[in-house]
Amino acid sequence: MASVAPPRPALVDKEHSRSPKDTSKPICKSCYRAVLTKGANTSNLAKHLKDRHPDLYKEFSRALFSRVMHARLCAWIGELPAVWYSSNEAKKLKRAVAVYISMDQVPVYTVEKPRFKQLLEHLNNRYALPSRNFFMYTEIPALYNETKEIVMNRLGRKTFYSCTTDLWTSRATSTFMAVTLQFVTETWDMQSWCLGCIGLNSEHTAECLREALEEMIQEAWKLDMSYMAVTDNASNMSVAAEIAKLVHVRCFAHCLNLAAQWALKLPTVSHLLGRVRSITTFFRKSTITCHVLHEKQKLLGLPEHKLMTDVCTRWNSAHDMLERFVEQQPAIWAALLSAEEQKNAKDLWTLTEADIACAEDVINALKPLKLARHVMSDEKAPTVSIIIAVAGDLEKRYEREMPFLNMTSALDPRFKALPFLEEENRQHVYTKMAMEASQTSLARKVDACALEDLFGDSDFPLLSNLASCTLCIPGTSVAAERVFSTAGDIITAKRRALKPEHVDQLLFLHKNMKL
Repeated sequence: MASVAPPRPALVDKEHSRSPKDTSKPICKSCYRAVLTKGANTSNLAKHLKDRHPDLYKEFSRALFSRVMHARLCAWIGELPAVWYSSNEAKKLKRAVAVYISMDQVPVYTVEKPRFKQLLEHLNNRYALPSRNFFMYTEIPALYNETKEIVMNRLGRKTFYSCTTDLWTSRATSTFMAVTLQFVTETWDMQSWCLGCIGLNSEHTAECLREALEEMIQEAWKLDMSYMAVTDNASNMSVAAEIAKLVHVRCFAHCLNLAAQWALKLPTVSHLLGRVRSITTFFRKSTITCHVLHEKQKLLGLPEHKLMTDVCTRWNSAHDMLERFVEQQPAIWAALLSAEEQKNAKDLWTLTEADIACAEDVINALKPLKLARHVMSDEKAPTVSIIIAVAGDLEKRYEREMPFLNMTSALDPRFKALPFLEEENRQHVYTKMAMEASQTSLARKVDACALEDLFGDSDFPLLSNLASCTLCIPGTSVAAERVFSTAGDIITAKRRALKPEHVDQLLFLHKNMKL
């Protein structure tokens, strides 16, 4: 049974003392008279002070009044709503919780979890946390509108920009289209901003995709349609760009992915991957086998890396699996030949010297593709100008875009000499550039000092204007694909019922609040 705290002594007891033998007759400390009381009643003590010691009674009255008012004030404040307590502080706390939900990608129902409420109560017990509906339908939309206004003001000062778009289906079988804008800043830095994603409830025809793209850019963001769009190689995307009268560039990384996946489907390579996959899976499924491999790595002085298994939808994972397998080959064979693992590994395929040589050839073949994919996926540097320089074997695929890509390479200081073209074609590109530059209007004044460092705006204003118009185009649609990597973290198994407009708001805030 919990112990009961002793009662606090009354204020009047300070002027009297009680004998341990007889507590019913307190003695006044001023006149030493005994005052008869009953139990804990102090009325007679107060009357004694009032009759015999008026000055002490006045001090007692003031102290008693102060204690009573303090107790009443505390009780009154405890009944006040949190917003009245401090409206500014309450607004800051609500905004902080909304930012936490958006940036850390936590479910909105977090605000109703007991431990989260307990945490906020410890931080500020005067704050009454609103419900999840308040954050979903009031605070997060308000934060979204404020952030969107900031982004719109910044985009309103941009003359040239391009867009990337891609489609994605969530675990709830809802389809979304993501749109990102790329542009060159006044200091010639590449920037990519996410406009958000829009839910598609219709068939993915070219006309529907064109309408969704225009709805996002023109209606939702009040921007002029970009003259350039970068998408994957899907035919409906190509036709949608054509209907919208946009210059269409197919994602170069997607082309590399298709080429690599076709190579991995070759019978020899496919059989090799299957054998290596069975070995890596064998090691990853057993903690004892992993421990044996770890010990062999130490004995042989090899890097203590774990084996990797490929994923069917990521061709670069096959390259990583083979590269790690060849690196750890001595430790793998030593572990499989050990006494404790020979019985378990008897059903595994063994690789011959020809298989190892084939694995090394596949690694050497895929490595340039992986490097090119990594370079083309950069959002901080011009990438469309690299396509024509590294795509010699894909000339037929890019035959229609060849003149435009040649011009973008000539505008990039890294490839302006066009060493991969013959002299006649090179001069044709330079002539085409001069014609394009003369037809490009200078609608807005650009910072001449920043442009002079790279393109010499003071001497070549038209060329600089043309460069800012073309070099903002990415060579891949990776920016839009990265948007859906974030969307996958938002639409989890516990949040698969999120409405498209809420997904758009949370995705936009996560991508743009850090800008």
